[in-house]
Amino acid sequence: MVSVIDYDAGNIKSVQKALEFLGEKVLVTRNPEEILAAERVILPGVGSFGDAMARLEGFGLVPVIKETAERGTPFLGICLGLQLLFEESEESPGVKGLGLLPGRIMRIPKAEGLKVPQIGWNALAYPSEGRLFRGVAEGSYVYFVHSYYLQAADKEIVKATAAYGVTVEAAVEQGNIFACQFHPEKSSDAGLQILKNFLTV
Repeated sequence: MVSVIDYDAGNIKSVQKALEFLGEKVLVTRNPEEILAAERVILPGVGSFGDAMARLEGFGLVPVIKETAERGTPFLGICLGLQLLFEESEESPGVKGLGLLPGRIMRIPKAEGLKVPQIGWNALAYPSEGRLFRGVAEGSYVYFVHSYYLQAADKEIVKATAAYGVTVEAAVEQGNIFACQFHPEKSSDAGLQILKNFLTV
């Protein structure tokens, strides 16, 4: 059973459908007991860093997420869900993230010919081997929708990058915590393989 955390941050239906397509039982919930009882947990999300943290706090989910991570339950952040795992974001100065991983979220800098937000497909490069990317060839294209990108304090955790004016740290992994800046649930066969890999870690 996979719990997908519902904190009114959007993008939940597409994640649920992709997991069900893979034959997985999915529970969309904000109930602490159901989240803590799950075999795996996913934190999706689109929108503003500050608003999302306020919703997580309002629903009492911050300690639940931290306990889930501490228990060693496989945990996957997607898009905004990746950003929330880190300490802070330029999008919402003064707002603390979950702080499960060290690093900051930065705005994609303006550059000639570069549209922000980035909306579309981009190729992945692998600086080091990641468990999410088994069977997914380097150079595979995945789908991004974002205006902010990760600068991880520990580059060892970065398992995939993409180029978009800057080096976008597109996926991270540390112990039981995984996260993707892109949307695997919208990334065709490559994305389904990434989700399938998460379901078997």
